[in-house]
Amino acid sequence: MSDVTQILKRVESGETTAASELLPLVYEELRKLAAARMAQQPADHTLQATALVHEAWLKLAGNRDSSWNNRQHFFRAAAEAMRQILIDRARARQRLKRDAGQFRVNLEDVDLAADAEPETLLLVDDALQNLAREHPDKADLVRLRFYAGLNVVETASALGVSEKTIKRQWIHARAWLFREINRLLKGSA
Repeated sequence: MSDVTQILKRVESGETTAASELLPLVYEELRKLAAARMAQQPADHTLQATALVHEAWLKLAGNRDSSWNNRQHFFRAAAEAMRQILIDRARARQRLKRDAGQFRVNLEDVDLAADAEPETLLLVDDALQNLAREHPDKADLVRLRFYAGLNVVETASALGVSEKTIKRQWIHARAWLFREINRLLKGSA
């Protein structure tokens, strides 16, 4: 059982000192993950990894109604918080643009949502919502890989499945999203 899971269990049992231990432990893990994924971005990138982690942490910590059962559950919540932040930012940036034309989305080139164009983020989010209705497990995988920036090993650990399963599901999820994005693009033409 990881340190995070142990602390989460202590928090759940009502131990007040455990919450103060959880904050720095989880925050540091998220910061390191985001920093590693964003290290190759230019210095003037509009969203730095630290800012994304701060916003996600504020969103998670500010929700007093939520509780996390284990590390896997926490990272799913963190990926969802990052997804919501990135989508909100993309929508805001897109509102500033007028007459946005059609464009091509290549999921191979989009490694982390923070690097994606607003139009791409919005299309992927629409497709992801549809994927979640049909395949919730694959939608969780996409959130962790695309929005939180986890690699195959990290995603397998967070979801409690094998790396082989993650690789297989990632191929299926990307193909499904590709078809869905093309359908959405054709529908908006």
